[in-house]
Amino acid sequence: MKAENHLPFEKLDRELVVKKDYSSSGRFGKRPEERSTEELLNYSILNIDKPSGITSHQVSALVKDILEREKAGHSGTLDPGVTGVLPIGLNKATRIMQWLLTAGKEYVCLMHIHDDVDRNKIIYEMKKFTGKLKQLPPVKSAVKREIRERTVYYVDIIDIQGRDVLFRIGTQAGTYIRKWVHDFGLLLGTNAHMVELRRTKAGPFNESNLTTLTDLKDAYYYYKNENDDSYLRKILMPPETGINHLKKIYVMDTTVNSLCHGAFLKIPGIVRFERSIIKDDVVAVMTLKEELILVGKSLMNAEQILRDEKGIVVKTEQVFMNPDLYPRIDKIDYNI
Repeated sequence: MKAENHLPFEKLDRELVVKKDYSSSGRFGKRPEERSTEELLNYSILNIDKPSGITSHQVSALVKDILEREKAGHSGTLDPGVTGVLPIGLNKATRIMQWLLTAGKEYVCLMHIHDDVDRNKIIYEMKKFTGKLKQLPPVKSAVKREIRERTVYYVDIIDIQGRDVLFRIGTQAGTYIRKWVHDFGLLLGTNAHMVELRRTKAGPFNESNLTTLTDLKDAYYYYKNENDDSYLRKILMPPETGINHLKKIYVMDTTVNSLCHGAFLKIPGIVRFERSIIKDDVVAVMTLKEELILVGKSLMNAEQILRDEKGIVVKTEQVFMNPDLYPRIDKIDYNI
């Protein structure tokens, strides 16, 4: 059974449209990869390989203790028995976690079917059991128990051994895989239950950049005691990584500070933007050095942004960059 195995944001057209010819000054800002290790320890995201047997909250607490930070917060709770991708933000980056909650997820699941079912029927029915589905959350869940619609983007069978089926599934955030397995069993005319579950993607985070708690502890030891930050810097990812699933708009240096003070983004400040932007998209507004300024809602589509010369483009939802890293427009002198 074939599947695209891509979450919606992974299939986006990320082509950039240039609104104006403009270059950033080297005097302001800093590319994310140029931040010091200490800066990253106070503003970064880790992708922890959550072990079985402990809660997501306990993993966050362990990360906070290992790195001796004030705050650590996770995105997208995993049940104690579930393993895999668990993004965790440090200190100021904990605020970015909410923008990961709505990102698509991918899991590898082992399902046990309670009766013998023809292999071809399993493949056929699983292929159909995608798209928009109605789900009633389990009795033990963090949300109100009422029927809601969730989208399953793809299902890809990895192996079938008797009554055991190993498969990969990509879903909208908030989809309960245990419930999907139960409902699929009913579709087959029998019952089924989830034996084991591992999350392999949470938005832009996947198994390619995972780290264990043990490796994190070792990396921090070398940083603190051996003055070697090489291992730690491979683990601490810039917070901008956490919004890579969002469409982006890039702005002029002279626009940055006003946005940091709460102003909405208007067309004159835009340098380039992604062609796929549509009205009401959640977008990330960036400096030309790839620094995250804010997250907000687009009030225009790409065609309007390119065509018009005035108007508000993004309504600010949350500002991440500190004010005055980029000076006010009347303080900038590019001749120096």
